[in-house]
Amino acid sequence: MGNNFLQAKFLISAEKLSQCPKSVLPEFPLLGRSNVGKSSFINAIANNKKLAKTSNTPGKTRLINFFNFSDKFMIADLPGYGYAKVSAEIQNRWQKNLEEYLLKREQIKYLVQFIDGRHEIQKNDYQMREWVMAYNLPIITIITKIDYISSHNKIAQAVAHVKKEFGGEIFPFSAVDKRYNEKIIDFLSGENP
Repeated sequence: MGNNFLQAKFLISAEKLSQCPKSVLPEFPLLGRSNVGKSSFINAIANNKKLAKTSNTPGKTRLINFFNFSDKFMIADLPGYGYAKVSAEIQNRWQKNLEEYLLKREQIKYLVQFIDGRHEIQKNDYQMREWVMAYNLPIITIITKIDYISSHNKIAQAVAHVKKEFGGEIFPFSAVDKRYNEKIIDFLSGENP
């Protein structure tokens, strides 16, 4: 299945569960540190550079942003963790709203955790994963920014390291090299066995 077939559109931003769109499509919330490449991922699989706003300023996403991909699946872009120039009170409210969404939204098929392939897995990546495992939620991992990694060997090492630490389905991803996207799109579209 090629990239050209997915017509993606932004639907709505929601602060909490009660504001989420009514939908029966499988939903994939994106978890990751600020600036890990979630917006670039959305734009790459949508084949539309302007769909999700990318920013060099971490912490720009403040709401849950919903995108519909050809009525096949929904992506929910969540605020990045690990960086936010906001008060503790606002951070606590986000956390409460996001936990409620992640634990109670029935459409969620898999959580998708993003790890920056150029660096060691960060402490807050582990903390997020521990939270997910504590609730036994289904999750896959996407390793981003692999176009910055110098060799296939090093990419394979990065994938093997994340696999060893986190287990489960691991997908390398590049916003530049589109050949990695097809497997991910197939998985999200349910075309993976």
